[in-house]
Amino acid sequence: MTMFHPTTDTYRAGARTMLGEYYTSDTVLREERERVFASNWICVGRESDVAEPGAFVLADVAGESIIIVRDRGAESKVRAFYNVCRHRGTRLCAETTGRFGETIQCPYHAWTYRLDGRLTGAPHMGETEGFSMADYPLHAVALERWEGFLFVNLSKSPEPFATVFAPVNNRFARYNLASLRTVRRIDYDVKANWKLVMQNYSECLHCPTIHPELTTKLPYTSGANDLTEGAFLGGYMEIKAPHESATMSGRACALPLGEFSDADKVRAYYYTLFPTMMLSMHPDYAVFYSVRPVAVDRSAVRCEWMVHPDAPAAPGYNIADAEEFWDRTNRQDWDICARSQAGVSSRAYAPGPYSPRESIPAAWDREYLRVMSAGQ
Repeated sequence: MTMFHPTTDTYRAGARTMLGEYYTSDTVLREERERVFASNWICVGRESDVAEPGAFVLADVAGESIIIVRDRGAESKVRAFYNVCRHRGTRLCAETTGRFGETIQCPYHAWTYRLDGRLTGAPHMGETEGFSMADYPLHAVALERWEGFLFVNLSKSPEPFATVFAPVNNRFARYNLASLRTVRRIDYDVKANWKLVMQNYSECLHCPTIHPELTTKLPYTSGANDLTEGAFLGGYMEIKAPHESATMSGRACALPLGEFSDADKVRAYYYTLFPTMMLSMHPDYAVFYSVRPVAVDRSAVRCEWMVHPDAPAAPGYNIADAEEFWDRTNRQDWDICARSQAGVSSRAYAPGPYSPRESIPAAWDREYLRVMSAGQ
């Protein structure tokens, strides 16, 4: 089955939602694996996840297991490798997080690698004519850092990271994202296609009916979008007085993340970073989401709360106030996304019109369709 990819102009003025096949077809999901997930810069977490030499985490990207590890060399560099031994292809690492010693050793035949990927031990291979350990390093994966986040790209010739991220380079510097400390993490199992999760995050037209707690603090008609085309989309919403932040109580829950203008002191910023990252910034804390497709109708979503590094020890710290606020909101979103998945799976579903207040999901669709049709 070959999918029909509409032109990017299809979803501009008079934009309509996408065909049901985009949310229900395994063929589309297979195409996405190559065109979206194996060819774009994918967020795999925070650099602080591998803060110490030897620390590692595994990341699932485009169906591949990737080892993210901090080298023990002089530069203590973070590296990424396929979780594949160069001998007979065995998975090197089964634990999802941990700490290596000086080396990574295959559990099958004991081929051994330094943390920079070089092969240093291959039992009995010295008896093999022409064999050189220098020819068999671990397969490296392109890795870059941005604002404390780590991104990988499986492409052999990835588009330069600096070029891709130029629209948001230093845009959020005042929030000091790179220095923030992760203090909460929740993993969600969402019974919906990954695109429905991203599209739902991209608009608040649904907020009055779905999010009663959110609407009292962040009126859905407030604010404006400042990134409206391309891979990075979003803008701000106004925090309604007398509330100080997006928390259950409406009070600030932690130290300010930075030095803010009077305008930013009463604003919350929400952005999608294509394809699978969402970033929420408030005066006193930030939240980021990473989305991973598990099946055509199921997604894994990780949500992390981050604060000023001095906040946990400061008076008035109460991150639970923000955690409960967004955990409730998230679960409301995941429920409506699951109901959307059920609806778009119906034979009766047909693309419907977006309203002007849904311009960002329409723009997200355009970027998605551009990526899916690239090279065709």
